[in-house]
Amino acid sequence: MRAPEKISSINTLHQYLKLKRPANPLISVFNFDEVKLDQVTVIGAITTDFYVIALKKDCDSGKCKYGQQYYDFDEGIMYFIAPHQVVQFEDVLLNAVKGFVLVVHPDFLYGYALASQIKEYGYFSYTVNEALYLYEREEKSIVDIIDNMEQEIESNMDSFTQNLLVSNLDLLLTYCDRFYNRQFLTRKNVNSDLLSRFEILLDDYFKIDRLILNGIPTVHALADELHMSANYLSDMLRSLTGQTTQQHIQDRLIEKAKELLSTTTMSVSEIAYQLGFEHPQSFHRLFKNRTSRSPLEFRSSFN
Repeated sequence: MRAPEKISSINTLHQYLKLKRPANPLISVFNFDEVKLDQVTVIGAITTDFYVIALKKDCDSGKCKYGQQYYDFDEGIMYFIAPHQVVQFEDVLLNAVKGFVLVVHPDFLYGYALASQIKEYGYFSYTVNEALYLYEREEKSIVDIIDNMEQEIESNMDSFTQNLLVSNLDLLLTYCDRFYNRQFLTRKNVNSDLLSRFEILLDDYFKIDRLILNGIPTVHALADELHMSANYLSDMLRSLTGQTTQQHIQDRLIEKAKELLSTTTMSVSEIAYQLGFEHPQSFHRLFKNRTSRSPLEFRSSFN
C-alpha cells in the first residue's frame, strides 16, 4: 500500500489541485468545479497539516465511492478532517462532484478561544461513513456562511478580517454540531438497533473468563467491532442514553462487581482481577467514585 501524500500547507494543496494561489496562506475556500485535474486523475490517500471541511453533492455518475461505502450525492454530505489524519479516497474524481472545501491552518486560530474549542468537536475524528447528511434548509445555512467567508477572504485584508472569519467558522461548527445531533435523532431506529448490538457485545465482553483473559474492553475495541469510530459511538450513545461508551463500560463493571461482592466470598483483590483490573486500587477507586461506597462498605450492607 502506497504511503499517503503529505500536504503541509494550503498553498501546496492549491498547487496539488491545480488551483490559483490562495489569497490567504492560512485559510481558503474553493469549489470542486475549480479543481483543474485531468478527468482521469484519481486522488488516493492524503494527510494534511490543517483542518479540512468539505461539502460534496451531485456526483455525475449518481454515486461515488469513499472508503468502502457508496454514497448518493443528491443531498449534501459534509466531512470534517483534523490535521494529520489520513484520508483514503477510492475511485473519486474530484471534479466529478459539486460542493466546496474550506481549509484552515491551526495557526490562523492562534490567540482565539476557537483554537482549543475546535478540538472538542468529536466529528473531526468521525470516519467517512459517519458523514453529516444535510437537509436542504441546513445546507443553505452552511453555504451562506461559506459564501460570507469566501467573500471576506477574497476582499482586501483589514483589522477586522481575521475576527470575522474566526467568528464565521465558530458559527459554522456550531451549526454542524446541531445538525449532527439532529442526525442522531432522525436515525433513531437505526441507532436503537446499534444500541442493541452494543449491549449484546458488552454482554459477550463481560463474561468473566474473557475479562480475565483480555482485560476490560476499551472504547476503541468496541467501536472497531461495530465498524465505526470511537468518537461517533460515544456521541451516538450519549444522544440515545445520556452516557458515553466509557460510562457504559464502567456501569457494566460496577454491576458485575456488585454481583460478585454480594453473592461470593471472594476478596476485593480477587474480584478486581476477575473483572480485568491489573491493580486492585484502580477497582477500589472506580467503585467508590461510582457508588460513593468502598467495595467492603457495599458488601457489609448485606450482612
